[in-house]
Amino acid sequence: MRQKPDVAILVVIALAVLLLGDFTNANERPNILFIFSDDHAVNAISAYEGPLAQAAPTPNIDRIAREGALFRNSFCANSICGPSRACILTGKHSHKNGFMRNTGKGFDQSQWTVAKSLQAAGYQTAVIGKWHLKTHPVAFDHWEIFPGQGSYYNPVFIQKGGKQKQIEGYATDLTTNKSIDWLESRDKSKPFFLMCQHKAPHRTFAPALRHLGSLDNVDIPEPKTLFDSYANRSGTLATNEMEVDRHLTWAYDLKLRNEELDGVKLPEFRNYGTPEYKRMTDAQRKEWDAHFGPKNKEFITAYKAGKIDPKKLVQWKYQRYIQNYLECVKAVDDSVGQLLSYLDENNLADNTVVIYSSDQGFYLGEHGWFDKRWMFEESFKMPFAIRWPGTIKPGSRPEALIQNIDYAPTFLEIAGESIPTEVQGKSLMPILKDESKKLRDSLYYGYYELGEHAVPQHFGVRTRTHKLFYLPETNEWQMFDLVNDPNEMVSLYGSPNHTEIQSELKNEYHRLRRELEAPPYENLSSLRKK
Repeated sequence: MRQKPDVAILVVIALAVLLLGDFTNANERPNILFIFSDDHAVNAISAYEGPLAQAAPTPNIDRIAREGALFRNSFCANSICGPSRACILTGKHSHKNGFMRNTGKGFDQSQWTVAKSLQAAGYQTAVIGKWHLKTHPVAFDHWEIFPGQGSYYNPVFIQKGGKQKQIEGYATDLTTNKSIDWLESRDKSKPFFLMCQHKAPHRTFAPALRHLGSLDNVDIPEPKTLFDSYANRSGTLATNEMEVDRHLTWAYDLKLRNEELDGVKLPEFRNYGTPEYKRMTDAQRKEWDAHFGPKNKEFITAYKAGKIDPKKLVQWKYQRYIQNYLECVKAVDDSVGQLLSYLDENNLADNTVVIYSSDQGFYLGEHGWFDKRWMFEESFKMPFAIRWPGTIKPGSRPEALIQNIDYAPTFLEIAGESIPTEVQGKSLMPILKDESKKLRDSLYYGYYELGEHAVPQHFGVRTRTHKLFYLPETNEWQMFDLVNDPNEMVSLYGSPNHTEIQSELKNEYHRLRRELEAPPYENLSSLRKK
């Protein structure tokens, strides 16, 4: 006669199956590795095949694009550091998440963020590196962040709990090493969400010592618009304080210290000091001087001899700036390679979604500028490469219009979580599965900063082919045909030959403002007076 199984044993087995099922499902949820840099223009990523692709390749970032998708029309909602980060965390435009400008109040941590949902869903969460939101991170199991912008050399990290510690080394390398250390020490029974966020290649463009001189014998082409006259567009462009010619500082940006001038009076010389140089150890400074010292002496000798006319001076400044910038990028690309190798070596690659992006674009001499802020393509456009084995077809090149407010809902759908109704962005999941899918017909942009680099507040709309934006302070509209004028050299607003498209763009602009509940211009005027 067959014995009946013990009820207690059956209960134990059932519970074990349930618990094991939960554990297995948790492990099957994809990890998310978000690698984020600061001010990295798409023209400085070789996968985008821009003008600098041959001069300064980025093989590790390119690997993500080759093994996954490279979005060709990826844009920010507000082209400035802190606000872009707030848009990513909340999936909302700046006027909705409250972090409208770097110079405003700190990020409101009481609101919903993607980190809160992922942490509640059982993900281990961490952010390491540049944070730049004034208030400390919330809903991250682990965090180590730079105060403010952070420093390239021997930076200070604020650790969870508020303790500050200065660490010898180079910021990009330290951020990478700390990220890998966390991956090693985390609870491996849970999926992870790691935001590895670099300072580079943000100003002051201080390369790692190992990359100094790596581009000395490389021909770096000048942009076609380096000597832009700012004609045929708003008069405010000529008053901006971000020109390679007049506003890159000799010491702070161009690495020419006051004591190296040999009595020479350089035009537009403003000695802002050399903060990175002062932070260095004696050994670091010795290696830095061995690189820049002879170059600076050669320049000063040529300048004293009258061999450098005003045009050549701008070209010299551009070459010094772009070399330093691209050498900073090299360390970021090294970091991507280290992280990808870690995933490979620890059997994590197949179940980890890897994203590379930056908070916005940057001017690499285009329009004679450095910096960002404007809705012009070079700063409005941001890189976005994503790899997800088994889901994203390798080598995909989606043309859909996407924005950084779309990251949060995408992360949620990757994790199998619901998207809050307050989120204004859209999940990229349909495009990740089919690159031909379209997400939207137009994008809204809002820049709220007050006086920084003398770039005025402006708000606009972009479609696949055109762009329209409004400057409330001067009551000006600017409109560009992105197909026939990709460098945005001539505003077509008011042209009798373009009245139909102008009307369509204006209608779409106002529709988006209503839908997104953008603040009235009057509110911004009172904000400017504070």
